[in-house]
Amino acid sequence: MSKGKLGEMLVSQGLIKADQLRVAVAEAQKNKARLGTTLVRLGHVNEKVLATFLSRQYGISAISLDDVDVNPELAKLVSRNLCERHVLVPVGVENNRLSIAISDPTNVTAVDDVRFMCNMDVNIFIAAESSIKALIDRIYGAAAGAELDKVIEKEGEDSSLSSVEIGVQKGAAEIEDDQVGEKPIIRLINKLFLEAIRRKTSDIHIEPYEQFSRVRFRIDGALHEIMRLPVQVKNAVPARIKVMSQLDISEKRLPQDGRIQVRTKTGKIDIRVSILPTIFGEKVVMRLLDQGNTTPDLAKMGFEEEQLKVFQRAASQPYGMLLVTGPTGSGKSTTLYAALSSLNAIDVNISTVEDPVEYNMIGINQVQMKDSIGLNFAAALRSLLRQDPDIVMVGEIRDHETAEIAIKAALTGHMVFSTLHTNDAPSTVSRLLHMGIEPFLITASLLLVQAQRLIRINCEHCREPDAKVSREDLLAAEVPENWLEGFTPMRGRGCDKCGKTGYKGRRGIYEVMYFNERLRNLIVKGANADDLKAAAVEEGMITLRRSGIMKMYRGDTTLEEVLNNSRPDGDFKKV
Repeated sequence: MSKGKLGEMLVSQGLIKADQLRVAVAEAQKNKARLGTTLVRLGHVNEKVLATFLSRQYGISAISLDDVDVNPELAKLVSRNLCERHVLVPVGVENNRLSIAISDPTNVTAVDDVRFMCNMDVNIFIAAESSIKALIDRIYGAAAGAELDKVIEKEGEDSSLSSVEIGVQKGAAEIEDDQVGEKPIIRLINKLFLEAIRRKTSDIHIEPYEQFSRVRFRIDGALHEIMRLPVQVKNAVPARIKVMSQLDISEKRLPQDGRIQVRTKTGKIDIRVSILPTIFGEKVVMRLLDQGNTTPDLAKMGFEEEQLKVFQRAASQPYGMLLVTGPTGSGKSTTLYAALSSLNAIDVNISTVEDPVEYNMIGINQVQMKDSIGLNFAAALRSLLRQDPDIVMVGEIRDHETAEIAIKAALTGHMVFSTLHTNDAPSTVSRLLHMGIEPFLITASLLLVQAQRLIRINCEHCREPDAKVSREDLLAAEVPENWLEGFTPMRGRGCDKCGKTGYKGRRGIYEVMYFNERLRNLIVKGANADDLKAAAVEEGMITLRRSGIMKMYRGDTTLEEVLNNSRPDGDFKKV
């Protein structure tokens, strides 16, 4: 039956007027909506009256869903997505026949889809659209709650769940209850946070797929699957997290970023939230920043003794620029915080520009970036230079403008610390040249470049000799041949202390490149990264690969970790 046919019947029965029908038809066409739904929305006909009228016209029984008690097991027969798309809901099953309530009895496609999905014959009842939608929420909400209770019970309930306090406004919490509405969702998210904190997790990934959502924790740099969530909560989990981070719940097409503050018995955790739409739903990644962390100590971060001396000598200069490079998550900011902490004194003015501020440091003026209002690295750095600083830290040099301002600051009597994304120390010069910085400015300002990676450390409780590593493997990895006599590679077997991984904690491997007169001359002459590396190695630089090998030689890590986090030195391996 067409929309016009329905309208004509309603007019002929005196339920609506002809002019009301014309307005409703135009509105329905404009919004691509059903005529019946539009008539109800415009107030021209009562929803239950419309259902009764359709029942009489098509000889299909009408049903009131207000007090229907439906078994949540029906949610397993028909997906919520299909119910919402066709505005129908399962209400019972008997003798292999499924009974459904539907708002539009002429929707043959809907009935065929249900029959195909559940492989049953289908009985049809007519019900009001709002009643159907309310029952969908009741059935699938109850089913999701039951599934989450099973997940939580399986993973083990935590008595400290009540110790989580979310730092959001009360209004947001009230919206959350309306939108998500299921206590199991709240308990689940709280449990995830507490478990992530207990395991010293850096990131939580919640990834939607067609049949389930996967939860993974990044622990010591590696992702581990923690649990799988039922498909029924695929939308509810991101909705809960959006409310907690005060994001737009209704926006599911665009990426969103926010933050949550969580207080537990052990301290305050700042959680950075990133939400990305995928083909199966919204993926959530949350980075955990422990605001209660003590400032790191340079001497305990894994530097070799000679590397630490070179780094500290450069950092203590009155002016110039020191860059720390490496990929995201390699500990660059932690190294800079440790350096600033060692320089923090009553007679020194230290200011930072960061995104985000990861450690709160007393005695240091820290500025948080806000790109949405134009407060980027370049703009903030200009302002900081008018604040009479002695030492400036720029969270990251991303573009020519920021690089140019930072170098000018280094040339005018300030000590500048910053980070850059490059694979090793020598390629940092090439990166600055590609940004448009002149070679003479680089040589005049740059004191030191340090590249770094984080490698996993063998668990001290289950560390044992690794018989699988051969002499040939070690030589291929560029371990000096004269180191092999009496050397036994070590590996963690896996125990309860390390979560059966064999690793517990991470430590840095470093490549510290100090710019002496020889290297500066090479830069002015246009030397490439390989030439700079060769010269630096001759001057005594320990490469990333050699730094990793030295830790492996002491039994701190495995050959696998060294190979995964450093490239071969090739022609420089004999040094």
